[in-house]
Amino acid sequence: MADDKKKKGAQDRTRIAMGEPYEVAYWKKKFGVTGQALAGAVRATGSNNAKKVEAYLKNKK
Repeated sequence: MADDKKKKGAQDRTRIAMGEPYEVAYWKKKFGVTGQALAGAVRATGSNNAKKVEAYLKNKK
């Protein structure tokens, strides 16, 4: 199913879609990390949940 970019809600703000370049750019800027660090955090947490990834990145610093 295609992602409808016109519909943005709470679910869009809680997940990191690594396959969408604009989302990767947003989360990199928000967390102040590189694309590699973001991808590594998603892999390390086993989740694309933004709160889990953020907690991982904070603990890593």
